[in-house]
Amino acid sequence: MSNILIIDDERAIRKTLSEILGYEGFKVDEAADGEEGWKLFTEKNYDVVLCDIKMPKLDGLEFLTRASEKLPDVPVIMISGHGTIETAVDAVKKGAYDYVAKPPDLNRLLITIRNALDKNKLSKETRVLKRRVNRVQEMIGSSEPISRIKETIEKVAPTDARVLVTGENGVGKELVAKWIHEKSSRAEGPLVEVNCAAIPGELIESELFGHEKGSFTSAIKQRIGKFEQANGGTLFLDEIGDMSLSAQAKVLRALQEGKITRVGADKEIPVDVRVIAATNKDLLKETEAKNFRLDLYHRLSVILIHVPSLNERRNDIPLLVEKFLEDIAEDYGQAKKSIDPTAMKELQEHNWTGNIRELRNVVERLVILSGKIITEADVKSYVAPR
Repeated sequence: MSNILIIDDERAIRKTLSEILGYEGFKVDEAADGEEGWKLFTEKNYDVVLCDIKMPKLDGLEFLTRASEKLPDVPVIMISGHGTIETAVDAVKKGAYDYVAKPPDLNRLLITIRNALDKNKLSKETRVLKRRVNRVQEMIGSSEPISRIKETIEKVAPTDARVLVTGENGVGKELVAKWIHEKSSRAEGPLVEVNCAAIPGELIESELFGHEKGSFTSAIKQRIGKFEQANGGTLFLDEIGDMSLSAQAKVLRALQEGKITRVGADKEIPVDVRVIAATNKDLLKETEAKNFRLDLYHRLSVILIHVPSLNERRNDIPLLVEKFLEDIAEDYGQAKKSIDPTAMKELQEHNWTGNIRELRNVVERLVILSGKIITEADVKSYVAPR
């Protein structure tokens, strides 16, 4: 059910529109002047606003200016009995979706509202999809470790040097790899990601290098591996510490020679790939335990970037929380919720074993379960119950 706000100082107009829109299945709120309308607009989530131009306390055009700045995707349809062409043009220039003269043609008004709702829905879907698919998430933080990582990325990205990113699960190692790719000369090429821990040992070679039809029982057709898919771009090997020793040998050869061989084939295929690897393990200890090749470690670790845990950068938590509140509000099509300073302090003191990934989930939980303002009591109830 779509929510509509009617702002008009004429009671008869409000009641008529409210009854008709309610009959059409809309949920309607009414405001008798601009100030009351602005209060409702900032407190609730509306899909469309119908706003008179000449009103006491707060003029309709002033409301339109404020609404366009605060929530530009919410369509505002201006209605007026004193309108001229100049007024209509002025309203549209200031961000109005449309202008309807009083007394309104109800059929035209309903069509205008439905078109505005369709436009609003498409705008939200497009924006969310673009952010999810195309945009590289911002690296949030002003702490010294994060500033150092950003500086390193700026220096390293333009080169083809291989990078090894280390850190606990959930700290954002993948984000570092994406920014290195984004700022490199290979940005127009593909960024291909492989989670080495998620692929069974017997399939990792096929995943990385591809295979020929019939090379093993389930190889019913030829497969192009990740190295070939990343040709001209970047290959991100996540959790490389979990890769089998036999696959490590082939990766080492590919890095040394710039060539790969598909499983079941003899032909060598040249590949131009920049490799960025990540791990939550201490690879030097893994080499001592004979679980990881020392020569491969040295090939991968031309540049070392360590991403600190969230517990090591607690001063960045307020910035991260505000960013997550914005993103979640955008995903849900809601106004951004605010958070009480005592609640923020409680979040900063929490033990973040899951790091940024856990913080993002916690903020989403608080947005869903809390009221208009996230309080300290909400954090204690929903984050770390005692």
